[in-house]
Amino acid sequence: MRTPKIYKVKGMHCASCAGIIEKTFKKTDGVESVEVNYVTETTKVSFDPEKTSPQSLSQKIEKLGYSLDTSSAEEMGMSADEHASHLGLGQSKNEKLQEVKDMRTKVLSAIPLAVFAAFVMGWDIFAQYGFTPEMSHTLDQFFQHLLPLMATYVLFVVGKPYLLGFYRFLRYGKANMDTLIGIGTVAAFLYSFAVTAFEEALRPFINVEYQYYDVTIVVVTFIALGKYLEARSKIKTGDAIEKLLNLQAKTALVIRDGKEVEISINDVKHGDLIVIKPGAKIPVDGIITDGSSFLDESLVTGEPMPKGKKAGDSVVAGTINTSGSFTFKATKVGSETLLAQIIKMVKDAQSTKAPIQALADKISSVFVPIVLVIAFVTFGVWLLFGSQYLGFSQALSFGLVSFVSILVIACPCAMGLATPTAIIVGVGKGAKEGILIKDAATLEKLHKVNTVIVDKTGTITKGKPTLVDIKNLSELKDPEFVGIIASLEKKSEHPIAHAIVNYAQEKNLDLEVVSEFKNLEGKGLKGIINSTEYFVGNAKLMNELGVAVDVLKIEEFTEQGKTPVILATKEKVLGFVMVADEIKADSKQAVKNLHKLGIKVIMLTGDDERTARYMGALVGINEVVAHVLPQDKLIKIKELQSQGRVVAMAGDGVNDAPALAQADVGIAMGTGTDVAIESAGITLLGGDISKLAKAIKLSKITMRGVKQNLFWAFIYNIVGIPIAAGIFYPFFGWLLNPVFAGMAMALSSVSVVGNSLRLKNIKLN
Repeated sequence: MRTPKIYKVKGMHCASCAGIIEKTFKKTDGVESVEVNYVTETTKVSFDPEKTSPQSLSQKIEKLGYSLDTSSAEEMGMSADEHASHLGLGQSKNEKLQEVKDMRTKVLSAIPLAVFAAFVMGWDIFAQYGFTPEMSHTLDQFFQHLLPLMATYVLFVVGKPYLLGFYRFLRYGKANMDTLIGIGTVAAFLYSFAVTAFEEALRPFINVEYQYYDVTIVVVTFIALGKYLEARSKIKTGDAIEKLLNLQAKTALVIRDGKEVEISINDVKHGDLIVIKPGAKIPVDGIITDGSSFLDESLVTGEPMPKGKKAGDSVVAGTINTSGSFTFKATKVGSETLLAQIIKMVKDAQSTKAPIQALADKISSVFVPIVLVIAFVTFGVWLLFGSQYLGFSQALSFGLVSFVSILVIACPCAMGLATPTAIIVGVGKGAKEGILIKDAATLEKLHKVNTVIVDKTGTITKGKPTLVDIKNLSELKDPEFVGIIASLEKKSEHPIAHAIVNYAQEKNLDLEVVSEFKNLEGKGLKGIINSTEYFVGNAKLMNELGVAVDVLKIEEFTEQGKTPVILATKEKVLGFVMVADEIKADSKQAVKNLHKLGIKVIMLTGDDERTARYMGALVGINEVVAHVLPQDKLIKIKELQSQGRVVAMAGDGVNDAPALAQADVGIAMGTGTDVAIESAGITLLGGDISKLAKAIKLSKITMRGVKQNLFWAFIYNIVGIPIAAGIFYPFFGWLLNPVFAGMAMALSSVSVVGNSLRLKNIKLN
């Protein structure tokens, strides 16, 4: 299967539009897979370039009123200006805003006419019940001549998309939401026009007092208003992408020929030295070569506190320098940067479909033809049976009202919007929290998870040795005591030595000059500091020196996963420091939060069982499985799945790859610029395990929103269509006016988008 490409689609107005495009592409020779997203107005299509092309695909749908922007295949190497302007909604921000502005202009021009038409309609209705006086003949005639002119403008200017939908249905047999509105409003308009033009000729056959120009005006205006409000709301669903895109700096201050030169980020090359001043954005990823500062990484990692950076530390594009100045070497540029990968992942996720959307898509694909059949059958039933009880003239009038009402109210837009709007908001909210979701299917599966498996190293713990405790048994002060150990360990390349030296550097401890240094293989090392010979090492070295050491205490620390590093002279032990893979500060609370969600947490680790159980107890994990190899983790996950458990696996994305692939949801603990974005369904930026419970809660909230949207979308049509058909007229005299049908249709779509946008404000803590 080839890698799919994402193209913008122009001309989509509803969910059935997406279905038409998807069906057309699927029938095209060479197309391997296709997904069309109505909300983002994009299509993700995989095709054989030898059999078809983006241009030929566009030609397939152009006659149906749509087109592909063949220059917009998703590429993350776009310019800074494109980054800043692109919303991820299928069009650039400027194009989308201009489209919404044009819609607004037409709606504003139609609203006064709709208000006037509603006034006339209301006067007639109230006059029938004696609430208002009868309209004078002169005024009535004036209105009867004015309304056709107003209806003509509204239908042929404001309602042009619906007329085109009707035309394409007649020519190509493809029906969408525009087709329904077009047929309904054209029918009302033509009936009214016929009555107006041939009033005397038709008077013997039908009641020429019934005209529906006002219906045409008000319905088209309401539909256009609803589409405008929907389009404006949809823009807000792309806020997360826009914020990520706006993180991208446009220029970089690069050292060239010994001088600082400001250039476009598109011209930055690997190895360039870039100068960062206070308040500046980091333009690309790299490594600090000189200077230090604190960086605000909140909009990339979700961490609120600025993080200290010094020479040798990595920096990522989009983060903000809060204080000092520094120089860094560019290591990743363009599409390679973490920010570019995040944007791509979020866009890809927002353009995918969740499995739950399949039902709505299937219904939407057959919905419009079914509604057309229902509308014509209803019209026929009114004429056939209504004529027997009401007379032909009355039955024709009521049949037309029901026909138009069904076509207007039965819009599949709410169904089409239900899932993607919630998914887009959910994925965007996750990105702001440092939770990267690979696709909509993963987000849906996550809410069903009832078991979470975590690795110890790099997930519960920091994944690297750290000095965690000091036991000073000498007369030396702690800083001097640790300084001596660090001075000796600085000569060593052992990872434990690095942990001790890093601690000393962070605490700004003074390191001494070491002479006659010697590495004692497998035991430790020795050297002379200020005329005193010191030994640093393990219990074996102490035994060889003949100095007393508390073996039981050493074993106790070892069982806790700590490695004691002992400092001694030839005469006595001066004390020791403990080095361990330290538990992350938020691991305990993270496990507690998962338990609150009713989720079982299991630790799988290759570590010693006593150490693993001790670590598990510290963070509140009751079930611990130790001494496991990567393939053993895979077996354990399969075992849990066979018991009906839905399993999420959180690991570092490297040695846990088999287990991440087997789990129902794989969660990679991504840290820094080395985040393994492609290794799992979800990536937690910064390796922050506290985001694990947030991710699951986000999934539950999003899926709850999807189900609410689908429920109301289905109920709306299930209830609305029978009422519009006039099923209650024989019992209660109820007949739905097309004006109210248009109002209800508009409100249904806007309410679904509004419910999805509400998710943005729900807290995940």
